[in-house]
Amino acid sequence: MKSLMSMKRISVATVALAAASTLLSPASLALAAESTTDRVQAAARCEVRSNGKLYCGNYGGAPLYATRSYDSEVRDYIETTQSVFLCWGRGDRHNGGNNVWYWTNGDMYGRWGNVPAEYVFTSVDPPAGMTKC
Repeated sequence: MKSLMSMKRISVATVALAAASTLLSPASLALAAESTTDRVQAAARCEVRSNGKLYCGNYGGAPLYATRSYDSEVRDYIETTQSVFLCWGRGDRHNGGNNVWYWTNGDMYGRWGNVPAEYVFTSVDPPAGMTKC
C-alpha cells in the first residue's frame, strides 16, 4: 500500500512538472532565477547607517502610497533601483509576508510616501537599527 501511495505522489509530481515546463519557457525560468539572484545580492548590500536610515536596493517603478495602506493615494514612484529609506512603520499586510512599510522620497514628482517592504531588497523587515517612524 505504501509503495502505491508513493507511486501516485510521483505521478502527480511528474504531471505537475510537465505542465509547468510547458507553461514556462527557458527564458522566463532564467529571468526568475536572475531576479532572485539579483535580490539576494542587493540584500547583501543593504545597510542601516549610524543615522538610522536604510540604504538598500529596490524594484524600480515601486509605488509610494500616502499612508501605509493600499487604499490610500499613490503619491509617487521610485524609479531608481537603489534608495534611501528614512524610517519604517506597520500598515497593510502585503505579498512580502509582513506589514512593514518604508518611508522614502519618490523620483518622479519628489513627493514623500510609503512603500511596502515587498519592493525593498531587505533580508529582514525591519532591519535592525533602522529608525521607526
